[in-house]
Amino acid sequence: MILLPLLVALGVGGGIFIGRYITTKSLTAKEEKLRMVLRLIQNDYVDQLDMDSLIEANFPDLLSSLDPHSAYIPAEELQAVNDDLSGSFSGVGVSFQILNDTVQVIEVIPGGPAEKVGIQPGDRIIKADTVSLTGKDISSQDVFKTLRGEKGSTVVLTIRRYGQKKDAVYDVIRGDIPVNSIDVSYMLAEDVGYVKVTKFSRNTYMEFYNALNQLRQEGATSFVIDLRGNSGGFMDQAIFMANEFLPAGRLIVFTRGRKLENEYMAMSDGRGMFQDYPIVVLTNESSASASEIFAGAIQDNDRGLIIGRRTFGKGLVQNQTELPDSSAVRLTVARYYTPSGRSIQKEFHRGEMDKYEMDILDRYSHGEFYHADSIKLDKDKIFYTVNGREVYGGGGIMPDLFIPEDTTGYTSYYMAVANQGLIQKYAYSIADPYREQLGSDRTIENLNRILPSDQTLLENFVAYAVTKGVPARWYYINKSRNLILTQLKAMIARDVLGYPSFIEFLNENDNAVNSALKQIREGNSPVNIEKTVP
Repeated sequence: MILLPLLVALGVGGGIFIGRYITTKSLTAKEEKLRMVLRLIQNDYVDQLDMDSLIEANFPDLLSSLDPHSAYIPAEELQAVNDDLSGSFSGVGVSFQILNDTVQVIEVIPGGPAEKVGIQPGDRIIKADTVSLTGKDISSQDVFKTLRGEKGSTVVLTIRRYGQKKDAVYDVIRGDIPVNSIDVSYMLAEDVGYVKVTKFSRNTYMEFYNALNQLRQEGATSFVIDLRGNSGGFMDQAIFMANEFLPAGRLIVFTRGRKLENEYMAMSDGRGMFQDYPIVVLTNESSASASEIFAGAIQDNDRGLIIGRRTFGKGLVQNQTELPDSSAVRLTVARYYTPSGRSIQKEFHRGEMDKYEMDILDRYSHGEFYHADSIKLDKDKIFYTVNGREVYGGGGIMPDLFIPEDTTGYTSYYMAVANQGLIQKYAYSIADPYREQLGSDRTIENLNRILPSDQTLLENFVAYAVTKGVPARWYYINKSRNLILTQLKAMIARDVLGYPSFIEFLNENDNAVNSALKQIREGNSPVNIEKTVP
């Protein structure tokens, strides 16, 4: 049985709270004033207006003026917003990309509706029912609208497959499709497991727990947990994850709000199954919200190393309340704090939201992505971990070991081919024959065996790029050689084997991943590592 951490004074169960319908109350003088202005516009304005549209158009500005994360969600968008975090939706069970004006299936979810009828990775979806899914105007939203639908309903997909002369037609009965938040988990080394968590949805903790257990069965005695690019989601899932690694009685997170019902603290219950396993957590500037709760709990309890770059800095908790017309308001109701008392929320001022939105670009321009000494620390906000180490508040989680963004191999040639998407397009253009050659032995090892030599692959790509208007400049090509080859192989692996293989290929040359392995091998911990940031 999986036991969950103690949630003290927990009024509701998630990092994004789900509220009920708003109740009515007597209007104040200011509220009556607003109603009067609306009546004047409706009755006396020179042009006749659709008042519903006028009010609807102003809701987003009203909410966004409060803070950067309060928001209005129109009714037509609410289902898609909820689907992304709900744990499942109803659809056909494929992931796809749009290239060369065509929808290509990247992965088919095992056991899903598409797999049951025989759809395969690499297939091109030409039509869904009578709706064409080809052409330069096709968008991801167009595809979602046609593939998703009511559970039990049927969508007729017209499929074009490499090596077959005629298009095939499949009747696919839509079913529940899990929203996976673990992109990939595999053995990074003989005894080191790797888990990449991309979001915190309803099922994240169970997926995470199962991934750790599976890796332990495969021999993992330590773990690398990759939260880079994870923008957050449900807070309770981050709490449950942190509980797996902490001894009893450790504070994980606490919140403070204007109302007592929005205040709580979470303590570890000591029943986590991985308390003695060394861990490293990878973060970057896109790790936010629930990612920062997990990283902050691990860091403040001196439980593992945080490696990478400073996190985003979102420490606000939203309560989502559905309105009678099926739209919703996502309103900030509390701030959360790490065990040491740090507020992770970066600074913002009402009326200066543009400045807040530009924060990541400002970090980039100031060199924070590349140099640890460019990180701006608020030395007035010093806090202490359980073992007395100094950590800083004022915006995001500062890593124990800084890893700069890797720009090795960035040349004008690489930027030219990357900006045109030529690496992705070339991989896509040559993937089909390799998929056919692999047959049932669909492994990275077998793919590496049948790929051409590095020099041949590079020369073939350069020749392809020339046909797309990028001249061969071998001085710069050789400087970018390793980067181009890594990305080419990773893209081919994604198209042939699926997204997990894409991540595995990239991780082989990932400085943060390799640094994590090094720290584990050397037995470094938060108390003995030589930190690269203050």
